[in-house]
Amino acid sequence: MPPLRTALLQSSGRPGSVAANLKVVEEAAERAAAAGARLLVTPEMFLTGYAIGDDVPRLAEPADGEAADAIADIAVRHDLAVAYGYPERAGEHVFNSVQLIGRDGARLANYRKTHLFGCFERDHFTPGEQPVVQAELDGLRVGLMICYDVEFPENVRAHALAGTDLLLVPTAQMHPFQFVAESVVPVRAFENQMYVAYVNRVGPEGEFEFVGLSALAGPDGVARARAGRGEELVFADADPAFLAASREANPYLSDRRPGLYGSLT
Repeated sequence: MPPLRTALLQSSGRPGSVAANLKVVEEAAERAAAAGARLLVTPEMFLTGYAIGDDVPRLAEPADGEAADAIADIAVRHDLAVAYGYPERAGEHVFNSVQLIGRDGARLANYRKTHLFGCFERDHFTPGEQPVVQAELDGLRVGLMICYDVEFPENVRAHALAGTDLLLVPTAQMHPFQFVAESVVPVRAFENQMYVAYVNRVGPEGEFEFVGLSALAGPDGVARARAGRGEELVFADADPAFLAASREANPYLSDRRPGLYGSLT
């Protein structure tokens, strides 16, 4: 299988304007496709903006809503899959979600953030209850997670045990926690023998200051691409052959002794 060229859209778009943010996705998809990418990943809550306060319920949409249809059209038009962050309405509940749309416009997977961070998220969202959500994409098993979720080692290990090859993590990582992007994410990729695409917002937004530093880290703990602190579209490959060789050489998962870990749960 050929490597999956992945485009990481580091941007905060225009908070509060779904139409403007869809246009940003369209433009990024065009650039990504021209560079040979077959997957585009946006940050957390990209569809609406993150710091939108009490507008969360007004801007939230169902997983099969108008915005999902618009993203599907973009995916088909540019022949690449798109993973986008958005507030998802499901009945009376609103979730902080990420949805993966395939190159043919099909909705492949939808994940609801399980670990909510800070008062803003806990006041406006219901936590998800399904820790491992996956889809098959171009021969890779792709997993979904959001921001704070990746800071819990149990979460990522669950994906490793479920066979995730490439973990997509739309994020809204803020100052002063940039060490997560710089250090924690590459370690998660190494200790779980997978690729991790960590895609951040950037710049000031409401009360927050997002730090950028988006990266795609490989199973050797090395960042294949690393953005800076500004608006960027960066590219890196998730290589199935390199992943298989790394897993063959690294015994972390096979050397586990689950019988010793009962006290952890």
